[in-house]
Amino acid sequence: MSLVSANKTETNTYSVEIAIAAEDFRAAIQQAYLKQRKSIQIPGFRKGKAPLMMIEKLYGQEVFFEDALDIVFPEAVQAAYEEAGIVPVDSPKDFDVKTMSKEEGVVMTFNVTVKPEITLKAYKGLTAEKAEVKVAKEEIDHEIEHMLDRGARIVNVDDRAAQAGDITVIDFEGFVDGVAFDGGKAEKYELTIGSGSFIPGFEDQIIGHSIGEEFDVNVTFPAEYAPELASKDAVFKIKLHEIKVKELPELDDEFAKDMGEYETVDELKKGIEEDMLKRKQESAQNAFEDAVIEALVENVEGEIPECMYDNKAKENVDSFAQRIGQQGIDLDTYLMYMGMDKAIFESQMRERAVADVKIELAVEKIIELEGLKATDEAIAEEFTKMSEMYNLDVEKIKELVPEATVAAEISRQQAIKLVIDSAKAKKPAAKRATKKKEAAEGEAEEAKPAKKPAAKKTTKKAAEKKEEAAE
Repeated sequence: MSLVSANKTETNTYSVEIAIAAEDFRAAIQQAYLKQRKSIQIPGFRKGKAPLMMIEKLYGQEVFFEDALDIVFPEAVQAAYEEAGIVPVDSPKDFDVKTMSKEEGVVMTFNVTVKPEITLKAYKGLTAEKAEVKVAKEEIDHEIEHMLDRGARIVNVDDRAAQAGDITVIDFEGFVDGVAFDGGKAEKYELTIGSGSFIPGFEDQIIGHSIGEEFDVNVTFPAEYAPELASKDAVFKIKLHEIKVKELPELDDEFAKDMGEYETVDELKKGIEEDMLKRKQESAQNAFEDAVIEALVENVEGEIPECMYDNKAKENVDSFAQRIGQQGIDLDTYLMYMGMDKAIFESQMRERAVADVKIELAVEKIIELEGLKATDEAIAEEFTKMSEMYNLDVEKIKELVPEATVAAEISRQQAIKLVIDSAKAKKPAAKRATKKKEAAEGEAEEAKPAKKPAAKKTTKKAAEKKEEAAE
């Protein structure tokens, strides 16, 4: 098997001619025959025992040619690529078999799309925005409120009427024009007054009622509601069973001790501030690094074959489908639940694929320009990390993961680190309006008609929620 010629016909396309020697082709024919003879039966021979010569005599000498070509073609093509020094990015196409016989072997041509040559306008000293982070006192107070809320006890109240913020337990049934409607009934439903989970006006009318009372709540369904109930007046028959409140713990040193290695409330607040600051700094750094890589993508120049984007997009879709498949859901069902059109999803995946391909090409170019190479020590260290991560012996890891793969990934990380470490951070552009503009915007806001409140959850959904909880 040998390369006859490899000629560039377009920017990223080569026409390749290969020759497969007669002896190699005959060996492949023999291999194809041995693979298939067990299923061939010829009169005068037991099934699977007919000699090659008899099969060729009966069906023609070319009977195994196609299968034989399938056997030798991959190795022949790979050898041709290596000899020609080209890197394919897609499967070969436009085949033309010039010669195929036992006596002369095979001579054929095909076209192949190859990896493009790109240039980088810049990859060092790229500039990207990086947010300055700080923690406001209000954020600390807000986090402490959450802590207190998580530590709250729910206690029953029986010596007063319901008020805003209470958790009430009610039975309800809704009627329109005296007729009960579907989804408008539930028993022992927990409703927090002021949560806004029911239609406007419903929760407010529970305020002032006491345990054991039965009363009516009169509401009008919003215009944006389900068509069969939209804008209609309704009466809900209510029975109030329980009133509960959240009893928050005291914010004192004892509470601080319960929250971790703190002795005082001041230490707790300091700890919260430090944790928040660390998270914000990490988030800002991650966003900065993403922005640097985006800047790198913008500096890639070259004619990149569309098939590279298509193949990467398919790879991304397949990878995503596999991940959600491990959770027992197929892609179409997932998209249906998310309310996303498949064409839009695939379009987004292709957009991402364009960036992915450019990043890969840019990283390869940087490795080439900088002469980056993984050291033996770095490779050994990476194998050790993988061994610890997967709890497998290092030698077993080496059997599963080729050293070349590990070395390539190390070089890739070196290239990305070089780009990020050399990048320059700048403050985000100020988004300040002039006083004149602010005043104009304020006047325009006042002139706008008041917005109608959006429809809240339907009572049907509330009932379904209660029924699910009961089940």
